[in-house]
Amino acid sequence: METHKLSADLALPAPVLVVEDNPLVRNRLERLLLQLGYVPDALVMVGSLSEARRYVADEADHAVSLALIDLGLPDGNGAELIAELNAKIPNLPMLVISAWSTQEAILAALRAGAIGYVLKERDDLEIAVALRSVLRGGAPIDPFIARRIIDELPALAETPAPAGDRLPSDDAGLSQRESTILHLVVEGMNNREIAERLFLSRYTVESHIKNVYRKLSVSSRTQAAHEARRRKLVG
Repeated sequence: METHKLSADLALPAPVLVVEDNPLVRNRLERLLLQLGYVPDALVMVGSLSEARRYVADEADHAVSLALIDLGLPDGNGAELIAELNAKIPNLPMLVISAWSTQEAILAALRAGAIGYVLKERDDLEIAVALRSVLRGGAPIDPFIARRIIDELPALAETPAPAGDRLPSDDAGLSQRESTILHLVVEGMNNREIAERLFLSRYTVESHIKNVYRKLSVSSRTQAAHEARRRKLVG
């Protein structure tokens, strides 16, 4: 691993591979890395899985010492690249910086080999802190994501209920979190209010609501509320 230079007490491994398709976010990350002490030549900015794969295809010419990876890319899921890099370059520090905050996305990225996960909605200071943590060998997890994982632990630990205790089939297969959010939708709360009530990000709430719509076969909050009352999913 090449050490590019020192910034304060940080050794800066280079080159850094930044995989992000949004030009504004890509420029933002570049600016933050430059502020940490990197020079432009130490940064490799790509916007898709295919570009990243082409870059690392010849490891002799294109080594990677640190990777910042988005998940929602135009040609696939960034978790695929994380798994490939983890196999190709063991112990490579990889930080996810993404708008996705569903349990499935988070766990898939961490299982693939990411050492940290930060939401794009964080301000520059928070993302810079996460970058510094990675450079010091840490594993930064976004506070909303940490809270989400903690919230999900009881549900993950639950054993299946006996057949006689299970909810009827008309429960639409909603998870406990989805059911809670559905109740708040019926109460008339918007996404921001629900996020604040449950200490979740707006992206997480939006993802849950989309799942609720799909399971109830509806396409609006009004329809969801009507269907929830018809099925007696809410009081």
